[in-house]
Amino acid sequence: MVVLTRNRNDRAIFGNRIAPLLTAAWRSVLRVVTPGGSADSLWAALGASPAERTAALEQALDECVEHWGDDHPHTITARNNLAGKYCEIGRRGAAITQFERALDDAVRVLGEHHAQTEVIRENLALCYEDAARFAEAAHHWEQLLSHRLAHLGEHDADTVLTRARLAEACRRVGRFDEAVTHYERVLDGKAEASAEETESWRIGMALALRETGRLDSCREQLWTVLVRRRRRLGARHPRTLTVHHQLGLAYARSGRHDDAARVLREVYRHCLAAAGDPDVRLLCLRVRRDLAAAYRAAGRPRDAAALY
Repeated sequence: MVVLTRNRNDRAIFGNRIAPLLTAAWRSVLRVVTPGGSADSLWAALGASPAERTAALEQALDECVEHWGDDHPHTITARNNLAGKYCEIGRRGAAITQFERALDDAVRVLGEHHAQTEVIRENLALCYEDAARFAEAAHHWEQLLSHRLAHLGEHDADTVLTRARLAEACRRVGRFDEAVTHYERVLDGKAEASAEETESWRIGMALALRETGRLDSCREQLWTVLVRRRRRLGARHPRTLTVHHQLGLAYARSGRHDDAARVLREVYRHCLAAAGDPDVRLLCLRVRRDLAAAYRAAGRPRDAAALY
């Protein structure tokens, strides 16, 4: 039985992570676990609307329960796949309920360290993140990290990515020192990662460092990302401008108001030059507000007034 697996290429949005895998998972469920000839009608339904596809997965789960009971691996798989569909269509509460049930059943039937159990636990953690329930997500990332350290080692890609998710969850719930420690381990690791992943980790680390008062280290991480994004995306790309803005705010938070004004003025000029992009226009308003505040803090009220 094939369960809904992880898409290692996109971890930014849960829906993007699971959507390309659903068709294969549904086909597996329908072929293997649906009883008595109903697979064809269900498979036909999968080509219809999202509501009909959801209904097909709900029917598959009901038939698994009826045919094999709640504790059969096929039923656990069908419940996981239905939960994934619920999450994809925005029914987070229903998705979490089904993932939690699937995980409890998997731990009891298959064992804590079974591969299917780990996939379901990861799906649940991702769904908690999607619902902004980061403390609960952190709990499951901690368990997954412990398992993967023991079975895969420190430098395996899955271990590194699990630690990165734990670092982010810790940061989101105010466990900043833990977050910094995990981010450091991730960035020091030998596993291959994309430029976007590495930059995202550095930004997360910078934000955690800022909250612990290590402002010099915070700015160092932001400068590193800024240099790389300028080279990779260009100085006026929205993602480059976002981290450039954060760097200016980091200077302001450090009380270095002249440096903050200098950096934010440069960001503002880039934003004005790229204002045809709707995302940049919104950022431009925020940068102008923060630049005015930096001018006032630096004792330059006329420069601040000139912005309005």
